[in-house]
Amino acid sequence: MASLAPRLRQRRKAARPQELLEAALTLFVDKGLAATRTDDVARLAGVSKGTLYLYYTSKDELFKAVVHTYLVQVIAEGTDLTEQFDGDSAALLRLLVHTWWARVGSAKASGLVPIIMAESAHFPELAQFYVDHVIEPTHRLLGRAVQRGIDRGEFRPVDTRMAVLALIAPVHFLVMHQHSLAPCAGSLADMAPETYLDMQLDLLLHGLTAPPRT
Repeated sequence: MASLAPRLRQRRKAARPQELLEAALTLFVDKGLAATRTDDVARLAGVSKGTLYLYYTSKDELFKAVVHTYLVQVIAEGTDLTEQFDGDSAALLRLLVHTWWARVGSAKASGLVPIIMAESAHFPELAQFYVDHVIEPTHRLLGRAVQRGIDRGEFRPVDTRMAVLALIAPVHFLVMHQHSLAPCAGSLADMAPETYLDMQLDLLLHGLTAPPRT
């Protein structure tokens, strides 16, 4: 048993950064960026404040690490997926949107979106970090997928920037909905997110116009 102790401590130490990030994500989402204190993060993670600072030197750095782990890495995976995908571009867009929802939108990490929207004016450096590492890469990724469809003759030529915004808007609506009015949303209370996303994608790809009668 004595020989196991150093290895157990080493495993515990290796897991500590992720435990700190999970605690920080929970508090950022539950309390907001301004109200979250590093003392609270350390306490929730079960370590001292000094230990937290061994890994993350400030709350800003901790927030950046949370964004990188729970958002930036998902975008990077989406980029790899796009480069390797060999199906039609409509299927690629559906895969990207549903993968994002499964990995981020339906998870606690989705709470980072309303936080940055609500508090960006008070944390301009973190807002710029979010723009540079989340918003712009997301736009590039989706723009590449749309342009792929145009180049292959699957989509008609459109302004890819506007098409990207049309893709992102329904997802933002879902995120804001579930973090605000979802518990008392009346007729939307039983809305299935995946069904809603499929409908929005169908509208974007085909519009409301019925095909000509034969």
